[in-house]
Amino acid sequence: MTNTLQTSLPPGKMPQLRVMPMPADANVHGDVFGGWIMAQVDIAGSLPAVRRANGRVATVAVNSFVFKQPVFVGDLLSFYADIVKVGNTSITVNVEVYAERNRLQVEIVKVTEATLTYVATDENRQRRTIPPLADE
Repeated sequence: MTNTLQTSLPPGKMPQLRVMPMPADANVHGDVFGGWIMAQVDIAGSLPAVRRANGRVATVAVNSFVFKQPVFVGDLLSFYADIVKVGNTSITVNVEVYAERNRLQVEIVKVTEATLTYVATDENRQRRTIPPLADE
């Protein structure tokens, strides 16, 4: 695990999601389950994908997922998601997760980074073409 201590969250960016894990999301030692973090990353990544696709999307691939630091009960997690590629029917999103540790002095660490691919789907859950942007 790399040590990525910071004193602030990424400047000029708004998180897609902010959440604090609770005891039910962790083992008996207070370490948050990786699967819980993965589910939150999937939700955060889907938000810009849904906006860009102008509708329903489904996760089709987790291209990469790296846990850089542990997450503890009581950490405030901020999930930042950016679209990195738009295909005919798919959208690839990078997600970075930062934890604000609850201590006397604020400690911020990058805990996770991931890349996921979503596919746009129609009302029958079949692939559909992503509409062009208004300025395209």
